[in-house]
This record gives sequence, structure tokens and C-alpha cells, in this order.
Amino acid sequence: MISLSQIHISLQRFPRGSFVCYGETEEANIVPGYRLRKLLFAWHERSFYGNQLKQVHSSRGEGIELSPYMTMDYLAEPGVLLHAKLSWDADVLLMQQAALIYKEALEEGWYMPSFEDWRDGRIGWKLNLPDEKMDQLQQLLSEKRVNETFWRRWFADIVGEMLHQDPDSEISTMWRGLVAGNLLLRTSDPDFDRARAHASWMQEKDWLLAIGWTQDITSYRICVQLVEPYAETYVDGTTTAKDNGADWRLRFIAQDRKDANRIVEFSSAGNSLSGQVPAAWKETMEMSIQAQAERLLRILPQLESEFQVGKINEQLSDDQAWEFLTVWSLQLVAAGISIFLPSWWEELQRLRPQLKAKLKSSVGSRKAMFGMDQIIQFDWRVALGGVVLSEEEFVELAEQKKRLIYIRGKWVQLDPAYLEQIKATMRQMEKKKGLSFREVLEMHLIDSGEQEEADAGQSAKEEEKAKMKVRVELNSSLKTLLKQLNQIKSIPLVERIEGLEADLRHYQQEGVSWLLFLRKIGLGGCLADDMGLGKTIQFIAYLLAMESGSTPSLLICPTSVLGNWQKELERFAPGLNVHLHYGAQRARGEEFEASIQGADLVITSYNIAQLDEKELSGVSWDALCLDEAQNIKNVYTKQSQAIRGLNAVQRIALTGTPIENRLTELWSIFDFINPGYLGTLKHFNHQYAGPIENSEEDSPLLSARVQRLVRPFLLRRVKKDPAIQLDLPDKYESKAYVALTPEQGALYENVVQSLMEKIDSVDGIEKKGLILAALMKLKQVCDHPSLFLKDGVSVGAGAVGTGGARSAKLERLLEMIDELRSDGGSCLIFTQFVEMGHLLQARIAQERGEPVQFLHGGLSKAKRDALIARFQDATLPAEERCHIFILSLKAGGTGLNLTAANHVFHYDRWWNPAVENQATDRAFRIGQTRDVQVHKFVTLGTLEERIDEMITRKKGLSDQLIGTGENWVTEMSTGELRELFALRREWMEK
Repeated sequence: MISLSQIHISLQRFPRGSFVCYGETEEANIVPGYRLRKLLFAWHERSFYGNQLKQVHSSRGEGIELSPYMTMDYLAEPGVLLHAKLSWDADVLLMQQAALIYKEALEEGWYMPSFEDWRDGRIGWKLNLPDEKMDQLQQLLSEKRVNETFWRRWFADIVGEMLHQDPDSEISTMWRGLVAGNLLLRTSDPDFDRARAHASWMQEKDWLLAIGWTQDITSYRICVQLVEPYAETYVDGTTTAKDNGADWRLRFIAQDRKDANRIVEFSSAGNSLSGQVPAAWKETMEMSIQAQAERLLRILPQLESEFQVGKINEQLSDDQAWEFLTVWSLQLVAAGISIFLPSWWEELQRLRPQLKAKLKSSVGSRKAMFGMDQIIQFDWRVALGGVVLSEEEFVELAEQKKRLIYIRGKWVQLDPAYLEQIKATMRQMEKKKGLSFREVLEMHLIDSGEQEEADAGQSAKEEEKAKMKVRVELNSSLKTLLKQLNQIKSIPLVERIEGLEADLRHYQQEGVSWLLFLRKIGLGGCLADDMGLGKTIQFIAYLLAMESGSTPSLLICPTSVLGNWQKELERFAPGLNVHLHYGAQRARGEEFEASIQGADLVITSYNIAQLDEKELSGVSWDALCLDEAQNIKNVYTKQSQAIRGLNAVQRIALTGTPIENRLTELWSIFDFINPGYLGTLKHFNHQYAGPIENSEEDSPLLSARVQRLVRPFLLRRVKKDPAIQLDLPDKYESKAYVALTPEQGALYENVVQSLMEKIDSVDGIEKKGLILAALMKLKQVCDHPSLFLKDGVSVGAGAVGTGGARSAKLERLLEMIDELRSDGGSCLIFTQFVEMGHLLQARIAQERGEPVQFLHGGLSKAKRDALIARFQDATLPAEERCHIFILSLKAGGTGLNLTAANHVFHYDRWWNPAVENQATDRAFRIGQTRDVQVHKFVTLGTLEERIDEMITRKKGLSDQLIGTGENWVTEMSTGELRELFALRREWMEK
């Protein structure tokens, strides 16, 4: 049954902008939404006859929700059921009239973005009606039943919804293009508020023009030109004579929009100065120039004449011209005003003053010692743009306190900040009375590298820009010297060396010549050739070729290679008088100097160098050489400090691994060979090591800088370099994967569980110690249970204990040894645990029935030499030879020549590729005639496998720049440690 009761219709606006339509009967009952939808929208096509409208509930009851656009569309032409008895709220009747105007405005395009809303920080829309329509709307607004804000907000919401609902329409496409291309419209952009604040000078017409809503329809654009006082050049190509007393000037230019070369110049008063004014321009020219002048003064009120209100002061002082070039012109361009600046300005603002030290022609011309601290005399030069000034000329110009100066046919800028930096740098240098050779070298290396980076598109860090750099202008002598430092091929090769019982390879000749060249100029060097390339013979040849002084040279090396050095010296330089300072019977105290009389070379160990620091420091050595120089990588140890305190004419470092774990190890070696060259350790850590090792954004640039600095004093060649032409056999590396036995698995999990129970209750150094201890235990478990439990291994006696079946790793090693021995092969086996070495020695000897050797730090020098000779000497009877050689990684990983081996086993991993490669190269070096097989054991399911995967994936910044070690594990979180240490039981033996 249809009710004939009258229904009153009202609308309520929600804060989000939509409207809710309510129907109320004469009895004050709210009409249900479904019924209201049928009554009001049965004929409304846009809402799909009411089916697309939602019913909502509010404090007033149930209603129908309408969007702003849907509200306008319905009220402009409401269609209701014929039998419906409706009455409309007075506000709704007003909205019906407004809806008609709004709908027509949308159809006719009578609307525009709201400048008032934009000033309040949002994007809105407003009506732009013809006069008669505006009068009609104003009469409607005069009813005052609904406030003006309501009407503006409703229309803005209607336009916003229209643009969203019809994205393919012409207006929507245009608007998206304007928003994307103009920061002034992107309210979500973080810089929107700042851009709006900078454009506070705008009026509505300026803003509409700036956002692209309106266009300047004239056939020309008004531009502003800054004209320089000297050699005035106008945009039409004409020039005037120089007028040194004239000010800078502003000119207005009318430029054809279609032909940029068609221009006419004007003053702000509108009077033509040059050029033929097209007839079509004359009618609007004066008005356009006046409008642009007013706009210019809104942006830059500083330009207003103090004598004429509203007029531009066309004459600018030097300071004002500088402001115009650096600040004001940018503001005008941001406002859409075209600017003509002097042609030289773009290039000039890219240039920064350069302070140059021009070395005097006599520097470096004598064949005298330089040394890092040699003071070099120079004259100052200041480069401003393309103009180079002497120190006197620069001081004279700086006293004028001008920003821009015309000199020698060019403009130069004198920024006070840069001038002060130049003066401060000069004063600092004057205190030192010159530059040291170290400073000259560092400046030259960094400057040349940064030029390469600039050419490649790289830029310096922002903090570097604030620092005035001194660029060195080398004379011909130093150019030659530095070329030789950077290009070893340019160093003359040493001829045949008297007393050398060997023929040097070409690259070895270059190495000897390089060391001698560094000696001549008083500098040290690091010979960092790959293991096996003959660093030993190069140093021996250097000793024979150098002009010896009155005192001997000193060689410090690990104890394990003392015998090796003696043998090599006897073989290659029998004429050298070599004195071994080692053993309990060595000369001490006053007897020491007498013992080395007549010696050409004194050899000692690192340990003795520390113990006998007093004796060794009392001699000024001719040359001081460190073999395996990574032994002084920790600068704070007593051993390192004792060695650094020794005096020598030249310092040399020999090492195949200048970096094992950290970049500071490279600093330590360089601070030995050339003290102070890389600055203090604190400076090096802050400037280079920290950012590079932490993989900061600029680490590639810093790595390249470090490489440039060290390249002149670090000679590094690798075996596989085609230029070396060694024709070495190949080296094949493989992983030997093994599983844990059930016993090992149980022990492994117990260690991990114990660590996890304690880890959260400790921190700092105690936590690190706990983690490192757990790492050591887990390694031991993976090697052999007895190594961890100490249940059957007597370190001294090397007892077998309960056998090897408890360790899959040991069983696999035995199988591989059987295989290689059947082919006549020999092997080296490296382990970091002395106890494991004894266990391996006993078990392998028991299984193989042949001699097995073990070299470790507890052996005397004589015993070590005997073991090496027994392994290497092919002339020994077969029953006396030993083909299986176990070595502790620390005692046997460096310096030894063990080319009799063609297999290398890394039984347990040091987790440092550099150290492992160094150990491998005991066999893979000059003298090796067979292919070398390298086997690295990895226990599956354990931290050995995970860390091996991490190291394999790790990509360093450059070869030999950063190694890996174990300390990084201590920085992991508890969760990361649990994941790293957790045992994956699928790999355990069943």
C-alpha cells in the first residue's frame, strides 16, 4: 500500500565533502533509505536509477549518500515519482539554483584553479563566470542561509571529482600535465611549502601564468638583460667602447616567440633603444613592459628606485650586480621570466679559485737524496678563472674588496669566502717555510686522480669543497721523477749485477731497479709480488747492486724462514758476508757491534728484534728489510714499535699480502717504509679505512684515492699476469664436503646451546670473548671429537687415541692421501691447531706406514730446516724422503719454498682468503713443475658451510683491498648468531 503522506527532503554535508539526503514524514518519521531511493532517483540516469547510491546511518537516522558531483547533477534536474508528495528544505532549494549554475559552468569551462586556496597550502577550484551569471550567483549568495565557504568548497569538490572520474577527458589530461611539471601544484611534494613561500610575491595572474593555466598570447616575450660596464655587448651583436666608470645596467628586451634572433631593447620606461619595432607589437608594448616591471618589483623590491615609486633602478652597483648574477636572476627564472646574462657568467660560476705552488726550477735537478721531509721551495700562483696572478697581484686585487673584476680581458670573481681560504692556506704554508716532498707528492697524486674522476663525471664530497686545495706545478725534474714513481717502465733497468749467481727475469730486473731508484731519492718501498714470484732473489740482487755504506743492512724475517734465507743467500750471492743474529749464543751488549763488523747483511727474527732492541737500535743500518712484513700489521705491539724505532738509510717491506683483514694493515706497512706519508693512524681511519670498510657511498672514490697514494711505493705483480710470462702450471681449487658423525653432531649442538643460554646475559668484551671461544670449539668439533674433548690426544706424544672413525673429515683426508700417493704425489696439510697436527701425524703414519712430518712453532730452527730439506730434496734415497708434510698455519704458512708438493689440503679453515692463498703458495710458486690441487674441507650443515658461502659471495672493492676474518661474527645479533651456528641435521651421518 502506497502512503500519501507528504515527505520533507533535506540535505546534510559531511566533513569529507559528500552529502546525505534524508526524507522525513509529517509525523517526523525518517523514511527508510530503500524507499527514499525509489522516490527520488527512479528517473536519475547517472546514479543508475539510484542503484549505485549507498544507504548510510547517522545520528539523524537512515539516508542516501551522494558525492559532491552527484549532488549537483541530481539537484540541477531532479526527477521524482509522479505520485510522490515532496517538500524541499529551503537550503536544498538554494542548492538547486546553484547546481544549475555549476553544471553550466562545467560545460562552458567557466572555472579555474583557486589562487586563494593555493596560498593556504592546498589546491582548490573556483568559478570564473561571465558578468550576468556572476550577478545571478551573487544574488543567490545574498540569501545568507548558507555561508560563502560552503559554496566554494562544494564547487571545488565537484571539479576535483570530475577530474578523477573522467581521467581521459581533455581537461583531466591537461591538469595532470600541469601538476607533474610544476612544483607549485604538487602539494604532496616535500618542497611544495618552500616553493610556495618563495613565490609569495605572486598575484593571481602571475600564479595562473606560472602554473600554465593561462598563456601569454602576445607574439613576443619581455626579458631582462644584465649589461656589463666593460666592453658592453648587446644581444644584437653591437658593442660599445669600454667605460671603466660606468655601472652595470638592466635592460628590457622584447624577443619574438617564434624567432629568438628577432629582438628589440627597451628601458623600463618603454622607450625603444635599438632595433626595429614590428608594427604588431607597438599597440601592447608599453603595457607589457609596464606589467613586467611591476612584476619584477614584486619579486625584487630591492630594485625599486628611491627617487621614483614604481620605477626600476636600471643602474646597479658592483655588489648589486653580484646579487643579480648569483641570487636575483635565479629568482626571476623561477618566476618564469627570461634572463640574459653576460656570456662569460655560466663558465665563470663553474670555476673556483685555485691556489698553485709553482716549484722553483732548481728543485729536483741535483741527484741528491730527497726523503719525505725534504723541504721544497716554491712561488705562489692564484688562478682565477683563466687568469693566473702572482702573489703580489692577488693581494692587490683582494684589497679592492670587489666581487667581480675585469682583468687581462676577462672577468674574474672574487668570492670573499674563497679569498679568505686562499689567504689562510698561504699563511699556514708560510709557517712551514715551504712544502715537504711528501706534501708535493700527495698533492700531485690526488690532483691527477681527481681530474680523472671529474672527466668521468664523478664529483668530490661536499665537505671537500669547503677546503682550499693547493695544486702543484711541477718543474721538469720533478715531472720526470714522479713519472718514474708512477710508471715503473720509465725507470732505467739495472745492468748485469756483479756477484749474482742467477739470471733475473725481466720483471725481477724491474723490481730491483725500482728499489734502487727509491733508494736514490731517499724513499722506502713495499715489494708485494704474488707468492712465488721471487721477492727473495730481487732483494738479494738489490743488496749486490746498491752502493753499500759503512754499515751492514738488516733483514728481519719469521723464525721459520731463517734457514731458507741463509740457503738462498749462499746459492745466489755467495760473495756476500752474511751474519745470523739468532740463538742463545748470539752476541749481546758491547759484543754486538764487534760481531757484525765486516758483514754485508745481518739476519734476525721478529722475536729477536724485539728482545735485542737496544743492540739493533744502536746501529744506523744501510738498508732495513722486513720479510713477511704483515708481522708488523698491529702498530701497537712491542715488536712493531721496536722495529719501527730502528734507523736505516732505506726501509723495504716484502710481503705477498699487504692486507690480510683490515686496511689499517696497509697503513702500518707504509708507516714503516715511509713514516708519516699516509698521515696519522687516526686520520687514515677517519678519512679512508672507516668509510671504505663500511661500504659507504663514496668508498669506490676513496679506494681509488688510496690506490693512487700507495701505487708509487707498492710494487705488486701476480703470477697469472701475461706480462710476467712465468708459464707456471695451473692451480685447481675444490671444496671437499664432509658430514658430521652422530658424536660430532651431539657435541656441536651442546656448544651452540650453551652459547645461546649465556649470550643475552653478557655484552661488550665479555660477549665477544664468549662468541670467539664458541667459534674455536665448533671448529674443533668439526675437525675431530678428540680435539674438543681432549680424551685421547697427548700433544707431545701424538697418541692416536680412539682412532679416526669418529671424524668424517679425517676419514676423507685419508682416502684422498691414498689416492694422491698412488699417483706418486706429495702433499701439504695445513691446520691451525697444533693438537690436530699431532693427531693427524699419528693417524696418517699408522694408516699409510710411511713417514709423516709436522712443522709447528715449537720446533727449533735446525729441526725446521731438516724437515724442509727432507721434503724438498729429490736426491735423497726413497726411504729417507717424506711426501706428507703437516704444517701449522701460523708457523708454516709464509716464507717457505715447498714446491715438492702438488696437493695442498686446508684441513680447517682460517676464513681469510688472503691467509689461505699465502699458505697455498708454499707449493704454487716458481720452481713448481706440476699442476697444484688445492682442497678446502667444509663440514656440511655447520657454520663452516655458512661462512664459506658468505666468503664466496663477498665482493671486495678491489683485489687485496679488504680481506675477511672472524671478528665480524662477534658483531652479530643473537638471532643472527643462532642462524649462523644452528646445525642442519640433514647433513649428519646416520
